[in-house]
Amino acid sequence: MKVVILAGGLGTRISEESHLKPKPMIEIGEKPILWHIMKEYSHFGFNEFIICLGYKQHLVKEFFADYYLYSSDVTFDLSQNSMEVHNHYAEPWKVTLVDTGLRTMTGGRIGRVRDYIGNETFMLTYGDGVSDVDIKKLLEFHRSHGRIGTLTAIAVDQRFGVLDIGEEGRIHEFSEKDEKDSSVVNGGYMVFEPGIFDYIKGDETVFEKESLKKLAHDDELRAFLHRGFWKCMDTQREKEELERLWASGDAPWKVWK
Repeated sequence: MKVVILAGGLGTRISEESHLKPKPMIEIGEKPILWHIMKEYSHFGFNEFIICLGYKQHLVKEFFADYYLYSSDVTFDLSQNSMEVHNHYAEPWKVTLVDTGLRTMTGGRIGRVRDYIGNETFMLTYGDGVSDVDIKKLLEFHRSHGRIGTLTAIAVDQRFGVLDIGEEGRIHEFSEKDEKDSSVVNGGYMVFEPGIFDYIKGDETVFEKESLKKLAHDDELRAFLHRGFWKCMDTQREKEELERLWASGDAPWKVWK
């Protein structure tokens, strides 16, 4: 099953670093947060990724093109114009990097990778949030209810789209954020059937404001409740919090060995 990761935004709220690189390439413990997200999915056996790129996409492409250089010892013989990689280790990943446009909205980015996904169920998440969600249980829940989509619901101070959840995880409404609220929110880590593409009209489609709201209205969206760790790296302060957790050796999202 393929995992689609949204990694093309400008990341303006963490401009201290995003003016140099796309937010998913901002490092936690000397590895991009994108790598951390992929490691979690890989831990659960999901190793095929489609990454939706836009802003400074060349930096993401260079990271994967030079992955051996980042993870191995290397000898350069300048006289022979040769390179030898020592003790090289490669993740069991197949990574497709797709230019989905600089200004394309989130729904539009998903729509642009439709041909790479094919007519199959797929995972979807954002390139700036880490969690210890059990992805296999998430998939089991998705398959149990038979709807088009499932998202992971997190209880945090309200900064994102709010979910009104009823019995059996049914989402009655998906509404935009209000600073006065504190509620259950969309934490990403989503699963969708190909029918989701009927809810994406073009590059200007904002997935959260249009597609998810329409899915909820049509009773085609369910919530997988996650009560464990989740953190979105939206600001420099949140980046530093993740750094502290990683440096402590007790990063909750590090479910891999």
